[in-house]
Amino acid sequence: MIDRVNFYNKVRASFGKLKQSQVEGFEAILNEWEASGLIDLRWLAYILATSWHETAATMQAIEEYGKGKGRYYGKPDPRTGHIYYGRGYVQLTHYDNYLKMGKILGYDLVNHPALALDTTVAVKIMFEGMTNGKSFAGDFTGKHLGNYFNKTKEDWEGARMIINGKDKKKLIAGYAMSFYDALK
Repeated sequence: MIDRVNFYNKVRASFGKLKQSQVEGFEAILNEWEASGLIDLRWLAYILATSWHETAATMQAIEEYGKGKGRYYGKPDPRTGHIYYGRGYVQLTHYDNYLKMGKILGYDLVNHPALALDTTVAVKIMFEGMTNGKSFAGDFTGKHLGNYFNKTKEDWEGARMIINGKDKKKLIAGYAMSFYDALK
């Protein structure tokens, strides 16, 4: 069990005052973590850092700013008419990723992409994609937290490869280390 009082005190010391909606987002993630049976707190720290970054610190499942405008995935899919821009805690994008993740989790994300904004669904997408990357058949990127945090490795910057290559890897690594400190 995560000591929530200690966690929130340390998060506030590092990141400042939290809104109730941010606390609710943290709670959804912490609850999923505790239900998952996972134990490496570095994994949880990196999950929290990813959510912090990808949601613009709202800790809520959000839509990608611009909704994919100007990006190749930002056009309506000819099969469904939906645009598969980033949604959720990790900004799930692309038709194929909505299809794969929907099959894994049992949600019709292809025909109802806004489901990726539902807190419960968004948390499950994030955990599946980040902790079980191999079962997600190559995407998010085919990488998962076990590649970067295990008995012999601790790579806070490299873990960004799970979500978005090397984009903002130092910034997110810094967030992750702060969250890790709050979790200890």
